[in-house]
Amino acid sequence: MSTSIDTWGRTSATTRPDATMRAGVLCGIKLMEVRDVPCPNVSAHEVLVRVSTVGLCGTDAHIFAGDANYNIDKFGQPIPFDVQPQVLGHEISGSVAEVGAEVSDLQAGDRVVIDQGLNCMSLRRPTLCDYCRTGDSHQCEFYAEHGITGLPGGLAEYIAVPAVNAVPIRGGIDMAHAALVEPLGCVIHAADAVEQAHSRYRLNGASANPRVRSVLVCGAGPAGLMFIQYLRRVLGYDGVLLASEPDQDKRELARHFGADQIIDPGQYDAVEAVQEYTNGKGVDYLIEASGAGEVLAFIPGLIRKQATVLLYGHGHAGVDLSVMNNVMFREPSLITAVGASGGFEADGRPSVYLRALNLIERQQIDVIPLITHHYTSLDSVQDALAKDIHTPGYIKGVVTF
Repeated sequence: MSTSIDTWGRTSATTRPDATMRAGVLCGIKLMEVRDVPCPNVSAHEVLVRVSTVGLCGTDAHIFAGDANYNIDKFGQPIPFDVQPQVLGHEISGSVAEVGAEVSDLQAGDRVVIDQGLNCMSLRRPTLCDYCRTGDSHQCEFYAEHGITGLPGGLAEYIAVPAVNAVPIRGGIDMAHAALVEPLGCVIHAADAVEQAHSRYRLNGASANPRVRSVLVCGAGPAGLMFIQYLRRVLGYDGVLLASEPDQDKRELARHFGADQIIDPGQYDAVEAVQEYTNGKGVDYLIEASGAGEVLAFIPGLIRKQATVLLYGHGHAGVDLSVMNNVMFREPSLITAVGASGGFEADGRPSVYLRALNLIERQQIDVIPLITHHYTSLDSVQDALAKDIHTPGYIKGVVTF
């Protein structure tokens, strides 16, 4: 496949003129159609992957609903779906169907997980930009992303990506579980960002700063449940761990994974509960993983002064920015993180994806209970994103081909 890079980092490529594949195409707000589209060819340094499983993410739901659109024109304006339809899906596992002429470390049949982001390394740029050079590849100056920024994603039978974006699966992990490497990678990157920040309260390690002894996770969806596990099972955090979540099934999982106290904000005042569990101090570290805008207004009552606040969830619709006044008055360390940045291995593959894959393969992070909905066709994605994702008990849906 001949490939060119435009000034916004997107790739354009030729496709097999005689081959088509099925894909779920978002052609309007809340309107996805299954269509025959051209099947991509591969260049010398790319692989064609037969998609096995795609995880449905909250970001997919935001794009589907028209609340977000990251496919922008050269003026930074979103391009409507009816002008440029999109193929969503960025949590991808599959098997290699074809390798480019200069790919030597993968072969047909290899099982892989996909890093959907294109950066200086995967675009084979002779000089890495400042962000890629420091391990922040999701902020690459030439960044583009399959399933997010307009490049075709995993809700299709095949996807073509640079070979370094295909991370080999060496163990016997189920392909549905492997699809959750991407969201776990995002959690790992966020946790790394917190550890690298100059915050008053430090989670672990020898430091002149006070240690974090109380944590609140707001939202026990897939990300929140992964954060709870990562804190307990990987970082070895042994302090008070609280979780706030309105859904009963998610609250039970949060407790199972190590939360000490679970707050139902529909039944109890979350601020009063947190104050009670922390002896009136508030938490040292708050992880906002819900994306619910109303949570921002309660943060001042949930944290102690100069706490660490990780803003991880996206959405926060319907909230006036004035709610941040009292947050800022308490002078927390506000940290944001997106994607699974973290540098590259010697072969050019993304380090954080390998860390996430290893944690799932060793079952140190248990993703099995997170998958509550299984879909077996592209035709089911419309209802999954329009209805199922908003129903009680839903945590994570995966589409398996």
